[in-house]
Amino acid sequence: MIKNIKKNNSGYALLETIFYIALFAILSIAVIDAMITMTKAFKETTIQAELMQSGNIMERISREIRKAYNISSITTNSLKLDSMDDAGVNKTVEFSLLGSDIRLLENDVFTGNLNTLDITVVSLVFTQINTTRGVAIKIVLTVKSNHDSLERNESFYDTVVLRGDY
Repeated sequence: MIKNIKKNNSGYALLETIFYIALFAILSIAVIDAMITMTKAFKETTIQAELMQSGNIMERISREIRKAYNISSITTNSLKLDSMDDAGVNKTVEFSLLGSDIRLLENDVFTGNLNTLDITVVSLVFTQINTTRGVAIKIVLTVKSNHDSLERNESFYDTVVLRGDY
């Protein structure tokens, strides 16, 4: 009779082991799926942050246009402004698209690219707007993240009036 009890217990032990293995497998799959979802969400958040960071490029260009008193030259993808620094000394500021980078030159000296290595500038368009009341510049900036496999673009728009014209 003792042998029968051992046989019955070992059958239940095997059944319990299979149940626990199945439960562990289901929980493991759920945890792995959650980790994959979090990784994708983090990557998406990083891409969106990179694209929104490009708004700083637009802000820098707009600020320099507001400070300027004259447009020295303007083409579709380059703009050269006559401006003054904080001490009141005349200076020139130039923005130009070279390849996929926006170059900044002050007094015809290259000071650096405005975009980071993670951002590719797809297009930069300057348009001069003349009215009877003044001069403004319309800016269209389109960028994309180098980490985005979907290659989505983000566009920024602004129209800025030169300081001497308002």
